[in-house]
Amino acid sequence: MFLFRPSATFALGRGFRTAFFVDMAQKRAFNEGKRHFKKSKKQKTAESDGSNEQVLLADVRRMLKDVKSEDSSEKKQLPEQWSEVELEISELSSTGDGLAQKDGQIYVVPYAAPGDTIRAKVVKHFLDQSYTLTDHLSVAKPSQHRTESPKCRYFAQCSGCQFQHLPYTFQLAHKRGIVEKAYRNFSNLPASAVPEVGETIGSPLQFGYRTKLTPHFDAPPGARRDKRHGNKVQWDGVPPIGFMKKGTRKTMDIEECPIGTEAVQGGLKSERARVHRDIDQYQRGATLLLRENTERITKDDGKSDVEPSNDNVILEDRGQHVHRKTCITDPKATSTEYIDDFRFDNPAGAFFQNNNSILPLVTQYIRENILGPQPSTTDGEEPAPSKIKNMIDAYSGSGFFTITLSQMFKQSIGIDIAEQSITSATKNAELNNLPKDSTRFIAADANALFSAVDPAKFPPLETAVVIDPPRKGCDKNFIRQLLSFGPERVCYVSCNVHTQARDVGWLVQGVDREDGSMLDGLYEIESLRGFDFFPQTSHVEGVAILRKKSSQKVEGKEKDSSASGSNADADAESKQDVKQDGNSAEAEQST
Repeated sequence: MFLFRPSATFALGRGFRTAFFVDMAQKRAFNEGKRHFKKSKKQKTAESDGSNEQVLLADVRRMLKDVKSEDSSEKKQLPEQWSEVELEISELSSTGDGLAQKDGQIYVVPYAAPGDTIRAKVVKHFLDQSYTLTDHLSVAKPSQHRTESPKCRYFAQCSGCQFQHLPYTFQLAHKRGIVEKAYRNFSNLPASAVPEVGETIGSPLQFGYRTKLTPHFDAPPGARRDKRHGNKVQWDGVPPIGFMKKGTRKTMDIEECPIGTEAVQGGLKSERARVHRDIDQYQRGATLLLRENTERITKDDGKSDVEPSNDNVILEDRGQHVHRKTCITDPKATSTEYIDDFRFDNPAGAFFQNNNSILPLVTQYIRENILGPQPSTTDGEEPAPSKIKNMIDAYSGSGFFTITLSQMFKQSIGIDIAEQSITSATKNAELNNLPKDSTRFIAADANALFSAVDPAKFPPLETAVVIDPPRKGCDKNFIRQLLSFGPERVCYVSCNVHTQARDVGWLVQGVDREDGSMLDGLYEIESLRGFDFFPQTSHVEGVAILRKKSSQKVEGKEKDSSASGSNADADAESKQDVKQDGNSAEAEQST
Protein backbone atom coordinates (compact mmCIF):
# COMPACT_ATOMS: atom_id res chain seq x y z
CA MET A 1 0.00 0.00 0.00
CA PHE A 2 1.27 3.49 -0.88
CA LEU A 3 1.42 6.15 1.78
CA PHE A 4 1.52 9.82 0.84
CA ARG A 5 3.36 12.37 2.95
CA PRO A 6 1.27 15.54 3.27
CA SER A 7 2.99 18.86 2.72
CA ALA A 8 3.76 20.32 6.12
CA THR A 9 4.41 23.84 4.94
CA PHE A 10 3.22 24.83 1.50
CA ALA A 11 0.71 23.31 -0.92
CA LEU A 12 1.17 23.61 -4.66
CA GLY A 13 -2.53 24.28 -5.10
CA ARG A 14 -5.87 23.23 -3.70
CA GLY A 15 -6.40 19.51 -4.03
CA PHE A 16 -2.86 19.13 -5.32
CA ARG A 17 -0.71 16.54 -3.59
CA THR A 18 2.95 17.43 -3.43
CA ALA A 19 4.11 14.23 -1.83
CA PHE A 20 5.91 11.40 -3.51
CA PHE A 21 5.96 7.74 -2.65
CA VAL A 22 7.38 6.94 0.76
CA ASP A 23 6.93 3.21 1.28
CA MET A 24 8.02 2.55 -2.33
CA ALA A 25 10.76 5.18 -2.42
CA GLN A 26 13.62 2.69 -2.20
CA LYS A 27 12.32 0.53 -5.05
CA ARG A 28 11.62 3.55 -7.20
CA ALA A 29 15.05 5.00 -6.50
CA PHE A 30 16.72 1.71 -7.34
CA ASN A 31 15.02 1.63 -10.75
CA GLU A 32 15.73 5.28 -11.49
CA GLY A 33 19.31 5.17 -10.26
CA LYS A 34 20.08 1.90 -12.03
CA ARG A 35 18.89 3.16 -15.41
CA HIS A 36 20.64 6.47 -14.91
CA PHE A 37 23.95 4.85 -13.94
CA LYS A 38 24.00 2.48 -16.90
CA LYS A 39 23.51 5.30 -19.35
CA SER A 40 26.12 7.44 -17.60
CA LYS A 41 28.74 4.71 -18.05
CA LYS A 42 27.97 4.55 -21.75
CA GLN A 43 28.52 8.28 -22.09
CA LYS A 44 32.21 7.93 -21.32
CA THR A 45 32.83 6.55 -24.79
CA ALA A 46 29.75 7.41 -26.82
CA GLU A 47 29.50 10.45 -29.08
CA SER A 48 27.05 13.11 -27.99
CA ASP A 49 23.56 11.66 -28.35
CA GLY A 50 21.52 14.39 -26.67
CA SER A 51 20.20 12.00 -24.02
CA ASN A 52 18.69 13.30 -20.79
CA GLU A 53 21.73 12.07 -18.88
CA GLN A 54 24.23 13.85 -21.12
CA VAL A 55 22.21 17.04 -20.98
CA LEU A 56 21.91 16.91 -17.19
CA LEU A 57 25.62 16.16 -16.74
CA ALA A 58 26.54 19.17 -18.86
CA ASP A 59 24.53 21.42 -16.55
CA VAL A 60 25.92 19.75 -13.43
CA ARG A 61 29.52 20.14 -14.59
CA ARG A 62 29.04 23.79 -15.43
CA MET A 63 27.44 24.44 -12.03
CA LEU A 64 30.23 22.53 -10.27
CA LYS A 65 32.79 24.66 -12.06
CA ASP A 66 31.09 27.79 -10.72
CA VAL A 67 30.93 26.29 -7.23
CA LYS A 68 34.62 25.36 -7.21
CA SER A 69 35.62 28.82 -8.40
CA GLU A 70 33.64 30.37 -5.55
CA ASP A 71 34.50 27.91 -2.79
CA SER A 72 37.64 25.79 -2.75
CA SER A 73 37.02 24.45 0.76
CA GLU A 74 36.98 20.72 1.37
CA LYS A 75 33.69 18.92 0.69
CA LYS A 76 31.69 17.79 3.69
CA GLN A 77 30.31 14.31 4.23
CA LEU A 78 27.25 13.59 2.10
CA PRO A 79 23.88 12.94 3.75
CA GLU A 80 22.85 9.30 4.05
CA GLN A 81 20.64 7.70 1.42
CA TRP A 82 16.91 8.12 2.20
CA SER A 83 17.63 10.98 4.59
CA GLU A 84 15.83 14.29 4.16
CA VAL A 85 17.58 17.53 3.23
CA GLU A 86 16.49 21.11 2.73
CA LEU A 87 17.72 22.63 -0.51
CA GLU A 88 17.64 26.08 -2.10
CA ILE A 89 17.04 25.78 -5.84
CA SER A 90 19.43 27.93 -7.88
CA GLU A 91 18.20 27.18 -11.39
CA LEU A 92 16.48 24.67 -13.64
CA SER A 93 18.51 22.25 -15.70
CA SER A 94 17.89 21.65 -19.38
CA THR A 95 16.12 18.46 -18.33
CA GLY A 96 13.56 20.44 -16.35
CA ASP A 97 14.81 19.51 -12.88
CA GLY A 98 15.78 21.97 -10.20
CA LEU A 99 19.48 22.20 -9.33
CA ALA A 100 20.72 23.05 -5.85
CA GLN A 101 24.25 23.24 -4.45
CA LYS A 102 25.04 22.12 -0.93
CA ASP A 103 28.53 21.54 0.45
CA GLY A 104 30.07 21.16 -3.01
CA GLN A 105 27.51 18.59 -4.21
CA ILE A 106 24.81 19.30 -6.83
CA TYR A 107 21.31 18.04 -5.97
CA VAL A 108 18.77 17.30 -8.71
CA VAL A 109 15.19 17.97 -7.59
CA PRO A 110 12.10 17.41 -9.79
CA TYR A 111 9.15 19.83 -9.94
CA ALA A 112 11.10 22.74 -8.50
CA ALA A 113 11.35 26.43 -9.40
CA PRO A 114 14.37 28.71 -9.09
CA GLY A 115 14.21 30.34 -5.67
CA ASP A 116 12.26 27.50 -4.02
CA THR A 117 13.38 26.01 -0.75
CA ILE A 118 12.56 22.30 -1.09
CA ARG A 119 12.46 19.43 1.37
CA ALA A 120 13.78 16.43 -0.54
CA LYS A 121 14.68 12.79 0.10
CA VAL A 122 18.15 11.64 -0.97
CA VAL A 123 17.79 8.86 -3.55
CA LYS A 124 21.25 8.17 -4.96
CA HIS A 125 24.68 9.80 -4.89
CA PHE A 126 26.77 9.78 -8.07
CA LEU A 127 30.17 10.26 -6.50
CA ASP A 128 32.22 10.44 -9.70
CA GLN A 129 30.02 13.20 -11.10
CA SER A 130 29.41 14.96 -7.74
CA TYR A 131 25.64 15.08 -7.99
CA THR A 132 22.71 13.48 -6.20
CA LEU A 133 19.24 12.45 -7.35
CA THR A 134 16.44 13.31 -4.93
CA ASP A 135 12.69 13.00 -4.50
CA HIS A 136 10.64 16.13 -3.98
CA LEU A 137 8.77 15.93 -0.66
CA SER A 138 7.39 19.43 -0.12
CA VAL A 139 7.98 23.13 -0.70
CA ALA A 140 9.23 24.75 2.50
CA LYS A 141 9.39 28.21 0.95
CA PRO A 142 7.90 28.96 -2.49
CA SER A 143 9.65 30.91 -5.21
CA GLN A 144 8.10 33.96 -6.81
CA HIS A 145 8.17 31.98 -10.06
CA ARG A 146 5.77 29.33 -8.80
CA THR A 147 2.06 29.20 -9.61
CA GLU A 148 -0.38 27.77 -7.07
CA SER A 149 -2.79 26.16 -9.51
CA PRO A 150 -1.56 23.23 -11.63
CA LYS A 151 -4.51 22.16 -13.77
CA CYS A 152 -3.87 18.43 -13.60
CA ARG A 153 -4.61 16.44 -10.45
CA TYR A 154 -1.89 13.95 -11.43
CA PHE A 155 0.85 16.53 -11.82
CA ALA A 156 4.10 15.63 -10.00
CA GLN A 157 3.10 11.95 -10.11
CA CYS A 158 2.55 11.37 -13.85
CA SER A 159 5.78 11.63 -15.86
CA GLY A 160 4.16 13.52 -18.74
CA CYS A 161 4.43 17.16 -17.63
CA GLN A 162 7.16 18.95 -15.71
CA PHE A 163 6.16 22.63 -15.72
CA GLN A 164 2.53 23.05 -14.66
CA HIS A 165 3.78 24.78 -11.50
CA LEU A 166 5.50 27.49 -13.59
CA PRO A 167 3.85 30.51 -15.28
CA TYR A 168 3.80 30.24 -19.06
CA THR A 169 5.95 33.33 -19.63
CA PHE A 170 8.58 31.76 -17.39
CA GLN A 171 8.39 28.49 -19.35
CA LEU A 172 9.07 30.34 -22.62
CA ALA A 173 12.04 32.25 -21.20
CA HIS A 174 13.42 29.04 -19.75
CA LYS A 175 13.14 27.23 -23.08
CA ARG A 176 15.09 30.00 -24.76
CA GLY A 177 17.82 29.18 -22.25
CA ILE A 178 17.63 25.50 -23.19
CA VAL A 179 18.43 26.35 -26.81
CA GLU A 180 21.28 28.65 -25.75
CA LYS A 181 22.86 26.01 -23.55
CA ALA A 182 22.40 23.28 -26.16
CA TYR A 183 24.63 25.18 -28.56
CA ARG A 184 27.11 26.08 -25.84
CA ASN A 185 27.38 22.49 -24.59
CA PHE A 186 26.99 20.34 -27.71
CA SER A 187 27.87 22.27 -30.89
CA ASN A 188 31.63 22.62 -30.21
CA LEU A 189 31.34 26.03 -31.87
CA PRO A 190 32.99 29.21 -30.59
CA ALA A 191 30.55 31.70 -29.10
CA SER A 192 31.28 34.06 -32.00
CA ALA A 193 29.78 31.51 -34.42
CA VAL A 194 26.43 31.26 -32.59
CA PRO A 195 23.98 34.16 -33.00
CA GLU A 196 21.72 35.34 -30.21
CA VAL A 197 18.79 32.94 -29.81
CA GLY A 198 15.44 34.56 -30.55
CA GLU A 199 12.61 34.59 -28.05
CA THR A 200 10.67 31.33 -27.88
CA ILE A 201 7.48 31.37 -29.95
CA GLY A 202 4.67 30.30 -27.64
CA SER A 203 1.83 27.92 -28.40
CA PRO A 204 -1.59 29.57 -28.94
CA LEU A 205 -2.96 26.77 -26.74
CA GLN A 206 -1.18 25.96 -23.48
CA PHE A 207 -3.68 23.24 -22.51
CA GLY A 208 -5.97 21.15 -24.68
CA TYR A 209 -3.45 21.13 -27.53
CA ARG A 210 -2.39 17.49 -27.96
CA THR A 211 -4.16 15.80 -30.86
CA LYS A 212 -2.74 12.39 -29.95
CA LEU A 213 -2.38 10.45 -26.69
CA THR A 214 -1.36 6.82 -26.19
CA PRO A 215 -2.32 5.60 -22.71
CA HIS A 216 -1.58 1.97 -21.91
CA PHE A 217 -2.17 -0.79 -19.40
CA ASP A 218 -0.04 -3.75 -18.36
CA ALA A 219 -0.76 -7.46 -18.30
CA PRO A 220 -1.34 -9.04 -14.88
CA PRO A 221 1.45 -10.94 -13.10
CA GLY A 222 1.76 -14.43 -14.52
CA ALA A 223 0.35 -13.50 -17.94
CA ARG A 224 3.42 -14.76 -19.78
CA ARG A 225 3.31 -18.05 -17.92
CA ASP A 226 -0.39 -18.46 -18.68
CA LYS A 227 0.18 -17.75 -22.35
CA ARG A 228 3.13 -20.15 -22.50
CA HIS A 229 0.97 -22.95 -21.09
CA GLY A 230 -1.98 -22.13 -23.31
CA ASN A 231 -4.09 -20.85 -20.43
CA LYS A 232 -6.36 -17.85 -20.56
CA VAL A 233 -4.92 -14.81 -18.81
CA GLN A 234 -6.58 -14.22 -15.46
CA TRP A 235 -7.31 -10.56 -14.73
CA ASP A 236 -7.74 -9.58 -11.11
CA GLY A 237 -9.90 -6.56 -11.86
CA VAL A 238 -9.05 -3.75 -14.28
CA PRO A 239 -5.41 -2.62 -14.23
CA PRO A 240 -4.39 1.05 -14.17
CA ILE A 241 -4.89 2.69 -17.57
CA GLY A 242 -2.73 5.72 -18.20
CA PHE A 243 0.91 6.79 -18.24
CA MET A 244 4.09 6.03 -16.33
CA LYS A 245 4.58 7.20 -12.77
CA LYS A 246 7.50 9.56 -12.42
CA GLY A 247 10.73 7.67 -11.79
CA THR A 248 9.18 4.19 -12.00
CA ARG A 249 8.19 1.57 -14.53
CA LYS A 250 4.67 1.40 -13.18
CA THR A 251 1.56 2.63 -14.95
CA MET A 252 -0.67 5.00 -13.01
CA ASP A 253 -4.39 5.29 -13.60
CA ILE A 254 -5.25 8.48 -15.51
CA GLU A 255 -8.91 9.40 -15.95
CA GLU A 256 -8.28 12.73 -17.70
CA CYS A 257 -5.40 14.59 -19.31
CA PRO A 258 -5.83 18.37 -19.63
CA ILE A 259 -3.18 18.76 -22.32
CA GLY A 260 -5.25 16.59 -24.69
CA THR A 261 -7.79 18.23 -26.99
CA GLU A 262 -11.45 18.07 -26.04
CA ALA A 263 -12.08 15.32 -28.59
CA VAL A 264 -9.11 13.28 -27.36
CA GLN A 265 -10.22 13.62 -23.74
CA GLY A 266 -13.66 12.38 -24.76
CA GLY A 267 -11.98 9.45 -26.47
CA LEU A 268 -9.99 8.67 -23.33
CA LYS A 269 -13.18 8.46 -21.31
CA SER A 270 -14.81 6.15 -23.87
CA GLU A 271 -11.78 3.89 -24.26
CA ARG A 272 -11.38 3.51 -20.52
CA ALA A 273 -15.02 2.43 -20.29
CA ARG A 274 -14.52 -0.05 -23.14
CA VAL A 275 -11.44 -1.61 -21.53
CA HIS A 276 -13.30 -1.92 -18.21
CA ARG A 277 -16.10 -3.69 -20.04
CA ASP A 278 -13.94 -5.97 -22.20
CA ILE A 279 -10.87 -6.60 -20.04
CA ASP A 280 -11.33 -10.39 -20.04
CA GLN A 281 -10.89 -10.42 -23.83
CA TYR A 282 -7.29 -9.19 -23.56
CA GLN A 283 -4.47 -11.73 -23.42
CA ARG A 284 -1.81 -9.11 -22.74
CA GLY A 285 -1.42 -5.43 -21.92
CA ALA A 286 -2.13 -2.90 -24.63
CA THR A 287 -1.43 0.63 -25.82
CA LEU A 288 -4.52 2.61 -26.75
CA LEU A 289 -4.55 5.14 -29.58
CA LEU A 290 -6.44 8.40 -29.20
CA ARG A 291 -6.08 10.53 -32.34
CA GLU A 292 -8.15 13.60 -33.15
CA ASN A 293 -9.88 13.65 -36.54
CA THR A 294 -11.31 16.75 -38.22
CA GLU A 295 -14.11 17.01 -40.75
CA ARG A 296 -14.31 20.46 -42.34
CA ILE A 297 -17.86 21.55 -43.15
CA THR A 298 -18.50 24.65 -45.26
CA LYS A 299 -21.22 26.78 -43.71
CA ASP A 300 -22.88 27.29 -47.08
CA ASP A 301 -23.66 23.57 -47.43
CA GLY A 302 -26.22 23.72 -44.62
CA LYS A 303 -24.58 21.08 -42.41
CA SER A 304 -23.02 23.45 -39.92
CA ASP A 305 -26.08 23.75 -37.71
CA VAL A 306 -26.19 20.01 -37.05
CA GLU A 307 -25.90 19.26 -33.34
CA PRO A 308 -23.19 16.87 -32.14
CA SER A 309 -24.41 13.28 -32.35
CA ASN A 310 -22.87 12.45 -28.95
CA ASP A 311 -20.65 13.86 -26.24
CA ASN A 312 -17.52 12.84 -28.14
CA VAL A 313 -18.28 15.06 -31.15
CA ILE A 314 -16.93 18.60 -30.83
CA LEU A 315 -18.00 21.42 -33.16
CA GLU A 316 -15.64 24.39 -33.62
CA ASP A 317 -16.62 27.55 -35.50
CA ARG A 318 -13.78 28.51 -37.86
CA GLY A 319 -15.30 31.45 -39.74
CA GLN A 320 -16.34 30.14 -43.14
CA HIS A 321 -16.15 26.58 -41.88
CA VAL A 322 -17.16 24.40 -38.98
CA HIS A 323 -14.69 21.78 -37.80
CA ARG A 324 -16.32 18.60 -36.58
CA LYS A 325 -13.85 16.94 -34.20
CA THR A 326 -13.95 13.26 -33.26
CA CYS A 327 -11.49 10.78 -31.77
CA ILE A 328 -10.14 7.82 -33.76
CA THR A 329 -8.89 4.72 -31.93
CA ASP A 330 -8.06 2.44 -34.89
CA PRO A 331 -4.40 2.92 -35.96
CA LYS A 332 -5.25 1.87 -39.52
CA ALA A 333 -8.12 4.31 -39.90
CA THR A 334 -7.51 7.60 -41.71
CA SER A 335 -7.27 10.77 -39.66
CA THR A 336 -7.61 14.21 -41.22
CA GLU A 337 -5.84 17.37 -40.04
CA TYR A 338 -6.23 20.92 -41.34
CA ILE A 339 -3.28 23.30 -40.96
CA ASP A 340 -4.37 26.69 -42.30
CA ASP A 341 -6.04 25.66 -45.56
CA PHE A 342 -3.87 22.59 -46.11
CA ARG A 343 -5.39 19.17 -45.60
CA PHE A 344 -3.45 16.13 -44.44
CA ASP A 345 -4.81 12.57 -44.44
CA ASN A 346 -2.70 9.94 -42.70
CA PRO A 347 -3.09 6.58 -40.99
CA ALA A 348 -4.15 7.45 -37.45
CA GLY A 349 -1.25 5.48 -36.01
CA ALA A 350 1.36 7.22 -38.17
CA PHE A 351 3.46 10.16 -37.04
CA PHE A 352 2.11 13.68 -37.39
CA GLN A 353 2.86 16.70 -35.24
CA ASN A 354 0.67 16.73 -32.13
CA ASN A 355 0.07 20.46 -31.60
CA ASN A 356 -1.83 21.83 -34.57
CA SER A 357 -2.27 25.25 -32.96
CA ILE A 358 1.41 26.18 -33.34
CA LEU A 359 2.09 24.69 -36.79
CA PRO A 360 0.90 27.76 -38.76
CA LEU A 361 3.39 29.89 -36.78
CA VAL A 362 6.20 27.47 -37.62
CA THR A 363 5.47 27.40 -41.35
CA GLN A 364 5.10 31.20 -41.42
CA TYR A 365 8.49 31.59 -39.74
CA ILE A 366 10.16 29.22 -42.20
CA ARG A 367 8.56 31.00 -45.19
CA GLU A 368 9.94 34.30 -43.91
CA ASN A 369 13.46 32.94 -43.45
CA ILE A 370 14.18 30.06 -45.80
CA LEU A 371 14.97 32.23 -48.84
CA GLY A 372 17.24 34.56 -46.89
CA PRO A 373 17.33 38.36 -46.84
CA GLN A 374 16.10 39.83 -50.10
CA PRO A 375 17.69 42.92 -51.73
CA SER A 376 15.96 46.12 -50.70
CA THR A 377 13.93 47.96 -53.34
CA THR A 378 12.67 51.48 -53.78
CA ASP A 379 8.98 52.32 -53.43
CA GLY A 380 6.87 50.80 -56.16
CA GLU A 381 9.69 48.63 -57.45
CA GLU A 382 9.14 44.89 -57.75
CA PRO A 383 11.44 42.88 -55.46
CA ALA A 384 14.14 40.94 -57.25
CA PRO A 385 13.35 37.24 -57.56
CA SER A 386 15.16 35.00 -55.13
CA LYS A 387 17.94 32.86 -56.51
CA ILE A 388 16.55 29.98 -54.42
CA LYS A 389 14.12 28.19 -56.72
CA ASN A 390 14.04 24.63 -55.41
CA MET A 391 13.48 22.81 -52.12
CA ILE A 392 14.47 19.37 -50.89
CA ASP A 393 12.60 18.14 -47.81
CA ALA A 394 14.66 15.40 -46.17
CA TYR A 395 12.92 13.24 -43.57
CA SER A 396 9.71 14.44 -45.25
CA GLY A 397 7.32 12.01 -43.56
CA SER A 398 3.79 12.57 -44.84
CA GLY A 399 4.83 15.77 -46.58
CA PHE A 400 4.03 18.51 -44.09
CA PHE A 401 6.86 20.90 -44.96
CA THR A 402 7.01 19.96 -48.64
CA ILE A 403 3.33 20.75 -49.08
CA THR A 404 3.05 23.87 -46.92
CA LEU A 405 6.16 25.46 -48.49
CA SER A 406 5.89 24.20 -52.08
CA GLN A 407 4.21 27.32 -53.48
CA MET A 408 7.41 29.26 -52.81
CA PHE A 409 9.49 27.09 -55.14
CA LYS A 410 9.66 26.08 -58.76
CA GLN A 411 10.29 22.49 -57.71
CA SER A 412 9.91 20.68 -54.40
CA ILE A 413 10.83 17.12 -53.58
CA GLY A 414 10.21 15.22 -50.36
CA ILE A 415 12.41 12.24 -49.48
CA ASP A 416 11.80 9.65 -46.79
CA ILE A 417 12.93 6.11 -46.10
CA ALA A 418 9.40 4.85 -45.30
CA GLU A 419 7.28 3.80 -48.28
CA GLN A 420 4.08 4.32 -46.27
CA SER A 421 5.06 7.93 -45.58
CA ILE A 422 5.74 8.55 -49.26
CA THR A 423 2.34 7.07 -50.15
CA SER A 424 0.63 9.40 -47.66
CA ALA A 425 2.66 12.40 -48.81
CA THR A 426 1.80 11.81 -52.47
CA LYS A 427 -1.89 11.54 -51.58
CA ASN A 428 -1.70 14.71 -49.50
CA ALA A 429 -0.13 16.63 -52.38
CA GLU A 430 -3.05 15.56 -54.57
CA LEU A 431 -5.58 16.58 -51.89
CA ASN A 432 -4.03 20.05 -51.91
CA ASN A 433 -4.07 20.31 -55.72
CA LEU A 434 -0.31 20.53 -56.08
CA PRO A 435 0.96 19.71 -59.59
CA LYS A 436 2.83 16.43 -59.85
CA ASP A 437 5.54 17.88 -62.06
CA SER A 438 6.61 20.41 -59.42
CA THR A 439 5.84 18.66 -56.11
CA ARG A 440 6.77 15.03 -55.76
CA PHE A 441 7.99 12.45 -53.27
CA ILE A 442 10.44 9.58 -53.46
CA ALA A 443 11.54 6.85 -51.07
CA ALA A 444 15.28 6.64 -50.52
CA ASP A 445 17.58 5.16 -47.91
CA ALA A 446 19.22 7.74 -45.66
CA ASN A 447 22.64 6.46 -46.72
CA ALA A 448 21.96 7.40 -50.35
CA LEU A 449 19.46 10.19 -49.94
CA PHE A 450 21.02 12.90 -52.09
CA SER A 451 22.05 10.46 -54.81
CA ALA A 452 18.33 10.27 -55.61
CA VAL A 453 18.33 13.98 -56.48
CA ASP A 454 19.26 15.11 -60.00
CA PRO A 455 21.69 18.05 -59.54
CA ALA A 456 20.74 19.34 -63.00
CA LYS A 457 17.16 19.85 -61.80
CA PHE A 458 18.19 20.88 -58.29
CA PRO A 459 21.36 22.99 -58.67
CA PRO A 460 22.85 23.41 -55.18
CA LEU A 461 23.22 27.19 -55.59
CA GLU A 462 19.47 27.44 -56.28
CA THR A 463 18.30 24.93 -53.67
CA ALA A 464 17.26 25.06 -50.03
CA VAL A 465 17.09 21.92 -47.89
CA VAL A 466 14.68 21.37 -45.00
CA ILE A 467 15.57 18.63 -42.51
CA ASP A 468 13.38 17.44 -39.65
CA PRO A 469 15.01 14.27 -38.28
CA PRO A 470 13.95 12.16 -35.28
CA ARG A 471 15.25 12.92 -31.78
CA LYS A 472 18.57 11.19 -32.40
CA GLY A 473 19.34 13.77 -35.08
CA CYS A 474 21.28 13.11 -38.29
CA ASP A 475 24.03 10.56 -38.53
CA LYS A 476 27.44 11.54 -39.84
CA ASN A 477 26.86 9.89 -43.20
CA PHE A 478 23.85 12.13 -43.82
CA ILE A 479 25.86 15.20 -42.80
CA ARG A 480 28.61 14.16 -45.23
CA GLN A 481 26.05 13.85 -48.03
CA LEU A 482 24.56 17.23 -47.24
CA LEU A 483 27.98 18.91 -47.22
CA SER A 484 28.94 17.19 -50.48
CA PHE A 485 25.71 18.32 -52.14
CA GLY A 486 26.12 21.84 -50.73
CA PRO A 487 22.69 23.51 -50.96
CA GLU A 488 22.70 27.28 -50.64
CA ARG A 489 20.51 27.30 -47.52
CA VAL A 490 19.46 24.81 -44.85
CA CYS A 491 16.49 24.94 -42.47
CA TYR A 492 16.99 22.45 -39.63
CA VAL A 493 13.85 21.71 -37.58
CA SER A 494 14.42 19.53 -34.52
CA CYS A 495 12.55 18.05 -31.57
CA ASN A 496 15.90 17.69 -29.76
CA VAL A 497 17.92 20.91 -29.77
CA HIS A 498 20.93 19.11 -28.28
CA THR A 499 21.40 16.75 -31.25
CA GLN A 500 20.52 19.67 -33.52
CA ALA A 501 23.37 21.67 -31.98
CA ARG A 502 25.77 18.75 -32.53
CA ASP A 503 24.73 18.40 -36.19
CA VAL A 504 24.84 22.14 -36.87
CA GLY A 505 28.34 22.16 -35.40
CA TRP A 506 29.36 19.60 -38.02
CA LEU A 507 27.75 21.62 -40.82
CA VAL A 508 29.63 24.73 -39.71
CA GLN A 509 33.03 23.30 -38.73
CA GLY A 510 33.13 20.09 -40.74
CA VAL A 511 32.88 16.38 -40.07
CA ASP A 512 35.34 13.52 -40.32
CA ARG A 513 35.12 11.18 -43.29
CA GLU A 514 35.14 7.42 -42.90
CA ASP A 515 38.85 7.37 -43.83
CA GLY A 516 39.65 9.81 -41.02
CA SER A 517 40.17 12.90 -43.17
CA MET A 518 38.03 16.00 -42.66
CA LEU A 519 35.20 17.22 -44.84
CA ASP A 520 35.11 20.98 -44.39
CA GLY A 521 32.07 22.79 -43.10
CA LEU A 522 30.13 24.99 -45.50
CA TYR A 523 27.70 26.98 -43.39
CA GLU A 524 27.21 29.69 -40.83
CA ILE A 525 24.21 30.09 -38.55
CA GLU A 526 21.89 32.88 -39.60
CA SER A 527 19.27 32.48 -36.86
CA LEU A 528 18.16 30.22 -34.00
CA ARG A 529 14.75 30.12 -32.36
CA GLY A 530 12.69 27.78 -30.21
CA PHE A 531 9.01 26.91 -30.67
CA ASP A 532 6.93 25.62 -27.79
CA PHE A 533 5.28 22.55 -29.31
CA PHE A 534 4.65 21.02 -25.88
CA PRO A 535 3.60 23.54 -23.21
CA GLN A 536 3.84 22.34 -19.59
CA THR A 537 6.76 20.06 -20.55
CA SER A 538 10.49 20.68 -20.84
CA HIS A 539 10.53 20.01 -24.59
CA VAL A 540 11.35 22.79 -27.03
CA GLU A 541 11.41 22.50 -30.82
CA GLY A 542 14.38 24.23 -32.43
CA VAL A 543 14.54 25.90 -35.85
CA ALA A 544 18.01 26.78 -37.16
CA ILE A 545 18.48 28.70 -40.41
CA LEU A 546 21.89 28.18 -42.04
CA ARG A 547 23.41 30.00 -44.99
CA LYS A 548 26.41 29.00 -47.03
CA LYS A 549 29.56 30.90 -46.09
CA SER A 550 30.03 33.74 -48.53
CA SER A 551 33.61 32.81 -49.49
CA GLN A 552 32.85 29.15 -50.10
CA LYS A 553 33.26 27.87 -53.63
CA VAL A 554 32.18 24.38 -54.50
CA GLU A 555 34.33 22.42 -56.92
CA GLY A 556 33.09 18.88 -57.26
CA LYS A 557 33.11 17.36 -53.77
CA GLU A 558 35.97 19.48 -52.39
CA LYS A 559 35.32 22.83 -50.74
CA ASP A 560 37.52 25.85 -50.20
CA SER A 561 37.08 26.31 -46.47
CA SER A 562 39.01 29.56 -46.07
CA ALA A 563 35.99 31.39 -44.67
CA SER A 564 36.01 31.99 -40.96
CA GLY A 565 32.39 30.94 -40.48
CA SER A 566 31.89 33.37 -37.64
CA ASN A 567 28.71 35.38 -37.42
CA ALA A 568 29.33 39.11 -37.04
CA ASP A 569 26.11 39.55 -35.14
CA ALA A 570 26.93 36.95 -32.48
CA ASP A 571 27.39 38.18 -28.93
CA ALA A 572 29.80 35.85 -27.19
CA GLU A 573 29.09 36.67 -23.60
CA SER A 574 25.35 37.29 -23.63
CA LYS A 575 24.67 33.58 -23.77
CA GLN A 576 26.99 32.59 -20.92
CA ASP A 577 24.69 33.65 -18.09
CA VAL A 578 21.70 31.44 -18.69
CA LYS A 579 19.44 31.44 -15.68
CA GLN A 580 17.01 28.66 -16.56
CA ASP A 581 16.50 25.48 -18.53
CA GLY A 582 14.12 22.33 -18.98
CA ASN A 583 13.59 18.26 -18.66
CA SER A 584 12.55 15.61 -21.09
CA ALA A 585 9.07 14.31 -20.69
CA GLU A 586 8.03 10.75 -21.11
CA ALA A 587 8.47 9.37 -24.62
CA GLU A 588 4.78 10.01 -25.19
CA GLN A 589 5.44 13.74 -25.01
CA SER A 590 8.21 13.65 -27.52
CA THR A 591 6.31 12.14 -30.38
